[in-house]
Amino acid sequence: MQIRPILPEEIETVRLFLGANGWGHRIGSPSHFAQLIAHSQHTAVAFKDGQVVGFARGISDGLSNGYLSMVVVASEHRGQGIGRGLVQQIMGDDPQITWVLRAGRPGAEAFFEKLGFARSNIAMERPRHPA
Repeated sequence: MQIRPILPEEIETVRLFLGANGWGHRIGSPSHFAQLIAHSQHTAVAFKDGQVVGFARGISDGLSNGYLSMVVVASEHRGQGIGRGLVQQIMGDDPQITWVLRAGRPGAEAFFEKLGFARSNIAMERPRHPA
């Protein structure tokens, strides 16, 4: 398995992977997704046997705060350390940065707790409006 930042020529492949793995509502058109990638400071794509099996992206000021926006692993590849590797690639190892995320999918909370995240009572959210 290989985990590394996404390359420009892989953007459409990753967009199709996300669409096939339940994230079609979040990726939009090819140009919209390319903009999401361009505006993300951190991206990570996981490959296994030449195929995309996972993706993550994050936004951070690099000093104090970070937001883990997407962590997606194909269901048949879960439980193999891919999600953990993606999160580590995005967050790095600076303990001075507070990372936040939305863990709304089934099983997500338990996964992120294993990585040191804890439920927070201080976060607020203004959700996006459906298009």
